[in-house]
Amino acid sequence: MKIFLLLAFGILRVGIAKAQKTFTNQISGVIIDSVSKTPLEYATVTLFLKGNKKPLTGTITEKNGSFTINELPDGIYTIVFEFLGYTATTINEVPLNKNNPHANLNHIQLTQKKITLEAVTVTTQVKLVENKIDKIVFNAEKDLTSQSGVATDVLKKIPQVSVDIDGNVQLSGSGGVRFLINGKPSTTFGSNITEVLQAVPASQIKSVEVITNPGARYDAQGLGGIINIILKTNKAKGYNGNLSLTAGTRQENGSFNLNIRNNNFGMNAFVSGNKRLNARTPTFSERLTFDSTKINDLIQAGEGLFERHGWQAGTGFDWTYKKYNSFSGSFVFNNFGNSGNRYLNQSLLIDKASANPPLLSSTNTNYRFRERSMDASLDYKKTFAKEDQEFEIGINTSVGNESYRSDNEQRAVPQDSLFYGIRNTNPGKTRETEITVDYTQPLKEDIMLGVGAKTSFYNISSRSNVLAFEPAIQAYQTDTSLANNLTYNQKVYAAYAELSFPVSNWFDAKIGGRYERTSIHSFYANAQQPVKIPAYNTFVPSVFLSRKLNDQQTLKLSYSKRIERPDYEDLNPFVNTSDPKNLTAGNSQLLPETGHRFELGYSREIAKAGSLSLNLFYRINENDIQPYINYYTIFKVGDSLYTNVAVSKRQNIGMEKNMGLNLFADLRPSSKLSLRTNISLFRRHTINTLDHGYDYSSFNYRFNLNATYQFSNSLLAEFFGNFSSARNEAQGKYPSFTTYSVAIRKQFWQKKGSLALTANNFFTEYINQKTILSGPGFATTSTRKIPFRSVGLNFAWKFGKLEFKKDKPDGEVNPAIQTEN
Repeated sequence: MKIFLLLAFGILRVGIAKAQKTFTNQISGVIIDSVSKTPLEYATVTLFLKGNKKPLTGTITEKNGSFTINELPDGIYTIVFEFLGYTATTINEVPLNKNNPHANLNHIQLTQKKITLEAVTVTTQVKLVENKIDKIVFNAEKDLTSQSGVATDVLKKIPQVSVDIDGNVQLSGSGGVRFLINGKPSTTFGSNITEVLQAVPASQIKSVEVITNPGARYDAQGLGGIINIILKTNKAKGYNGNLSLTAGTRQENGSFNLNIRNNNFGMNAFVSGNKRLNARTPTFSERLTFDSTKINDLIQAGEGLFERHGWQAGTGFDWTYKKYNSFSGSFVFNNFGNSGNRYLNQSLLIDKASANPPLLSSTNTNYRFRERSMDASLDYKKTFAKEDQEFEIGINTSVGNESYRSDNEQRAVPQDSLFYGIRNTNPGKTRETEITVDYTQPLKEDIMLGVGAKTSFYNISSRSNVLAFEPAIQAYQTDTSLANNLTYNQKVYAAYAELSFPVSNWFDAKIGGRYERTSIHSFYANAQQPVKIPAYNTFVPSVFLSRKLNDQQTLKLSYSKRIERPDYEDLNPFVNTSDPKNLTAGNSQLLPETGHRFELGYSREIAKAGSLSLNLFYRINENDIQPYINYYTIFKVGDSLYTNVAVSKRQNIGMEKNMGLNLFADLRPSSKLSLRTNISLFRRHTINTLDHGYDYSSFNYRFNLNATYQFSNSLLAEFFGNFSSARNEAQGKYPSFTTYSVAIRKQFWQKKGSLALTANNFFTEYINQKTILSGPGFATTSTRKIPFRSVGLNFAWKFGKLEFKKDKPDGEVNPAIQTEN
């Protein structure tokens, strides 16, 4: 911690010292559309000193159309403003000197051109990865190898994000990630985030925003940070859309998008789906358990079949009324699920030192998970004549219905006699509603105040029904002792304020605070009375300091506090007894996890050669939540007794500390070749308060490389390789893994259509995953062979007819001109 702060202070001093030697002149402004008055993001601003034909410097605009160029020498400037599809605008004779150090150009209006899109070759300046002041933006629609895959394939490419072989996501080493869709929460993320992310086609994703240190405006929920998945839409006038279809040996998916716009009103609709085909997964595990007199040995070997599927459909609208009022809304329906069966041969040796023969049995399990949910939102935004003054109010609601069912039968070998059977059903329902109000007010030049409030309601209801096999009557009967009901109601009331301002010419600052009041009421049937959880208050401060060393280099220092509240999957008290030797259950007594994160970032543009960024971070988690296994010689569930059993639950295991760095480089050695690499190194130290003496420390590292080569204007190839070291948690080591993929894409129909061939891990059929866990009274080694080799073919097609307008002199307007997309 001290090393980190000293390093941050030292680098900041270097930046300040350098700032004292630079110019203080500045040019700023906002670029907008001349008709709609909406801001233009990614517009290009180029500066020329008077009399020079070679540009001095330049930049691109932010999301709100604004730009600022600092540290300019004295002189008279010519400024050129450009944006694709618009007529360039030039402003001459802009003086900068000690008497006039700041030129605020206010609103620069660009006018749309009359163009025929078929005759235009578009060369975009938008990068695949953008490192903005408070977030990383990954423009997924520009990535090739992930397009035939799903959302988790996209996330693997993003700096500071890691995805393990099962699809579990971590952000800077933390699994507590707050997921949003188009900036909105969804109940689908609360039940089984892994299933959702592996059922959303990558072809449906426009971009992904990653915020490791969210500011006060964002929810405090999400210990590792926030990942916002933005689905594809298009706001061009007319109609347009795209179709994507993928057929493969391991998974198949497709998506269709349609956008329609007329003047200030637009609508969009989409449907997408994904299916992971049935795959066979061999497994082997051995568990040694110890008590005061003997050692028992349980061996399980077998294989399973598994499939996953999902589809989504939705629609949305946006409408601008009298320039300053805009309304938007959306409705989305989600349907996800998986199913499979598993066959195991089991050998249980009671007391390895004895001459007793092992008890042999076979287990067959069938299971199925289903989730259906609906998300709806309605938002209103009011802008004002004063630049950057805005008022927003929105409501978002999400309702989900989940169901899990499993059937397990265990037979003695060689008699093939049924002696144990369980049939579980576990339906549940979740509902989440949020109401938000936000207001931003410019106080004076470069000083912005933001305030807001939010109320959220999160409700869970769940019940478990169990039928148990009775050997005496050779029939299944209801086992009321295993049944359980859960009712959980959580309310969060929040308010925030944040202030953005420059600190002299040294750096820009954004300082904020968020207050959240959490109230919980819950009832568990097996407790026969409400579980009293006192309401608690959380204050979440955040600090961001940004120093632009020059037009190519930026230094950032930030701090934020976060909280991770348990969700449906963590809290659900249902005890899954389908494998009577390995039980799983939720934990209704979990406390929220809190964390503090410090981050120091440096980014640099290397002219046409690319860019790089370096982030150092230190994070400390209290009441850290991890999966935890306890071994019991005898374990009672209701009226049933289970012997030699391991019970896995999520637990508050104690404290975890992480310190590390992330390096991202985007290099372009030539006009045809581009290379991207992402390297993460961090040390993890866990203090286990559940079982003293089981603390651990480990060094973790991850590395990936992406290479893209443009053979011609219509032929592109890409390689992506990823390695992740073994991951240590409270009770042992989870395995390392390596994945790789290659893809080649050919465009045709004047780049409206394309075919892409993708291959993943084509040298080996399986990825072997060996896990070693231990705790008081047990040690387990397990191996899974996960099928990963696949080949897929993706077809994509863009279509549409767009309209552009250009104003005539004296306000006369030309008729709309239609162009094919």
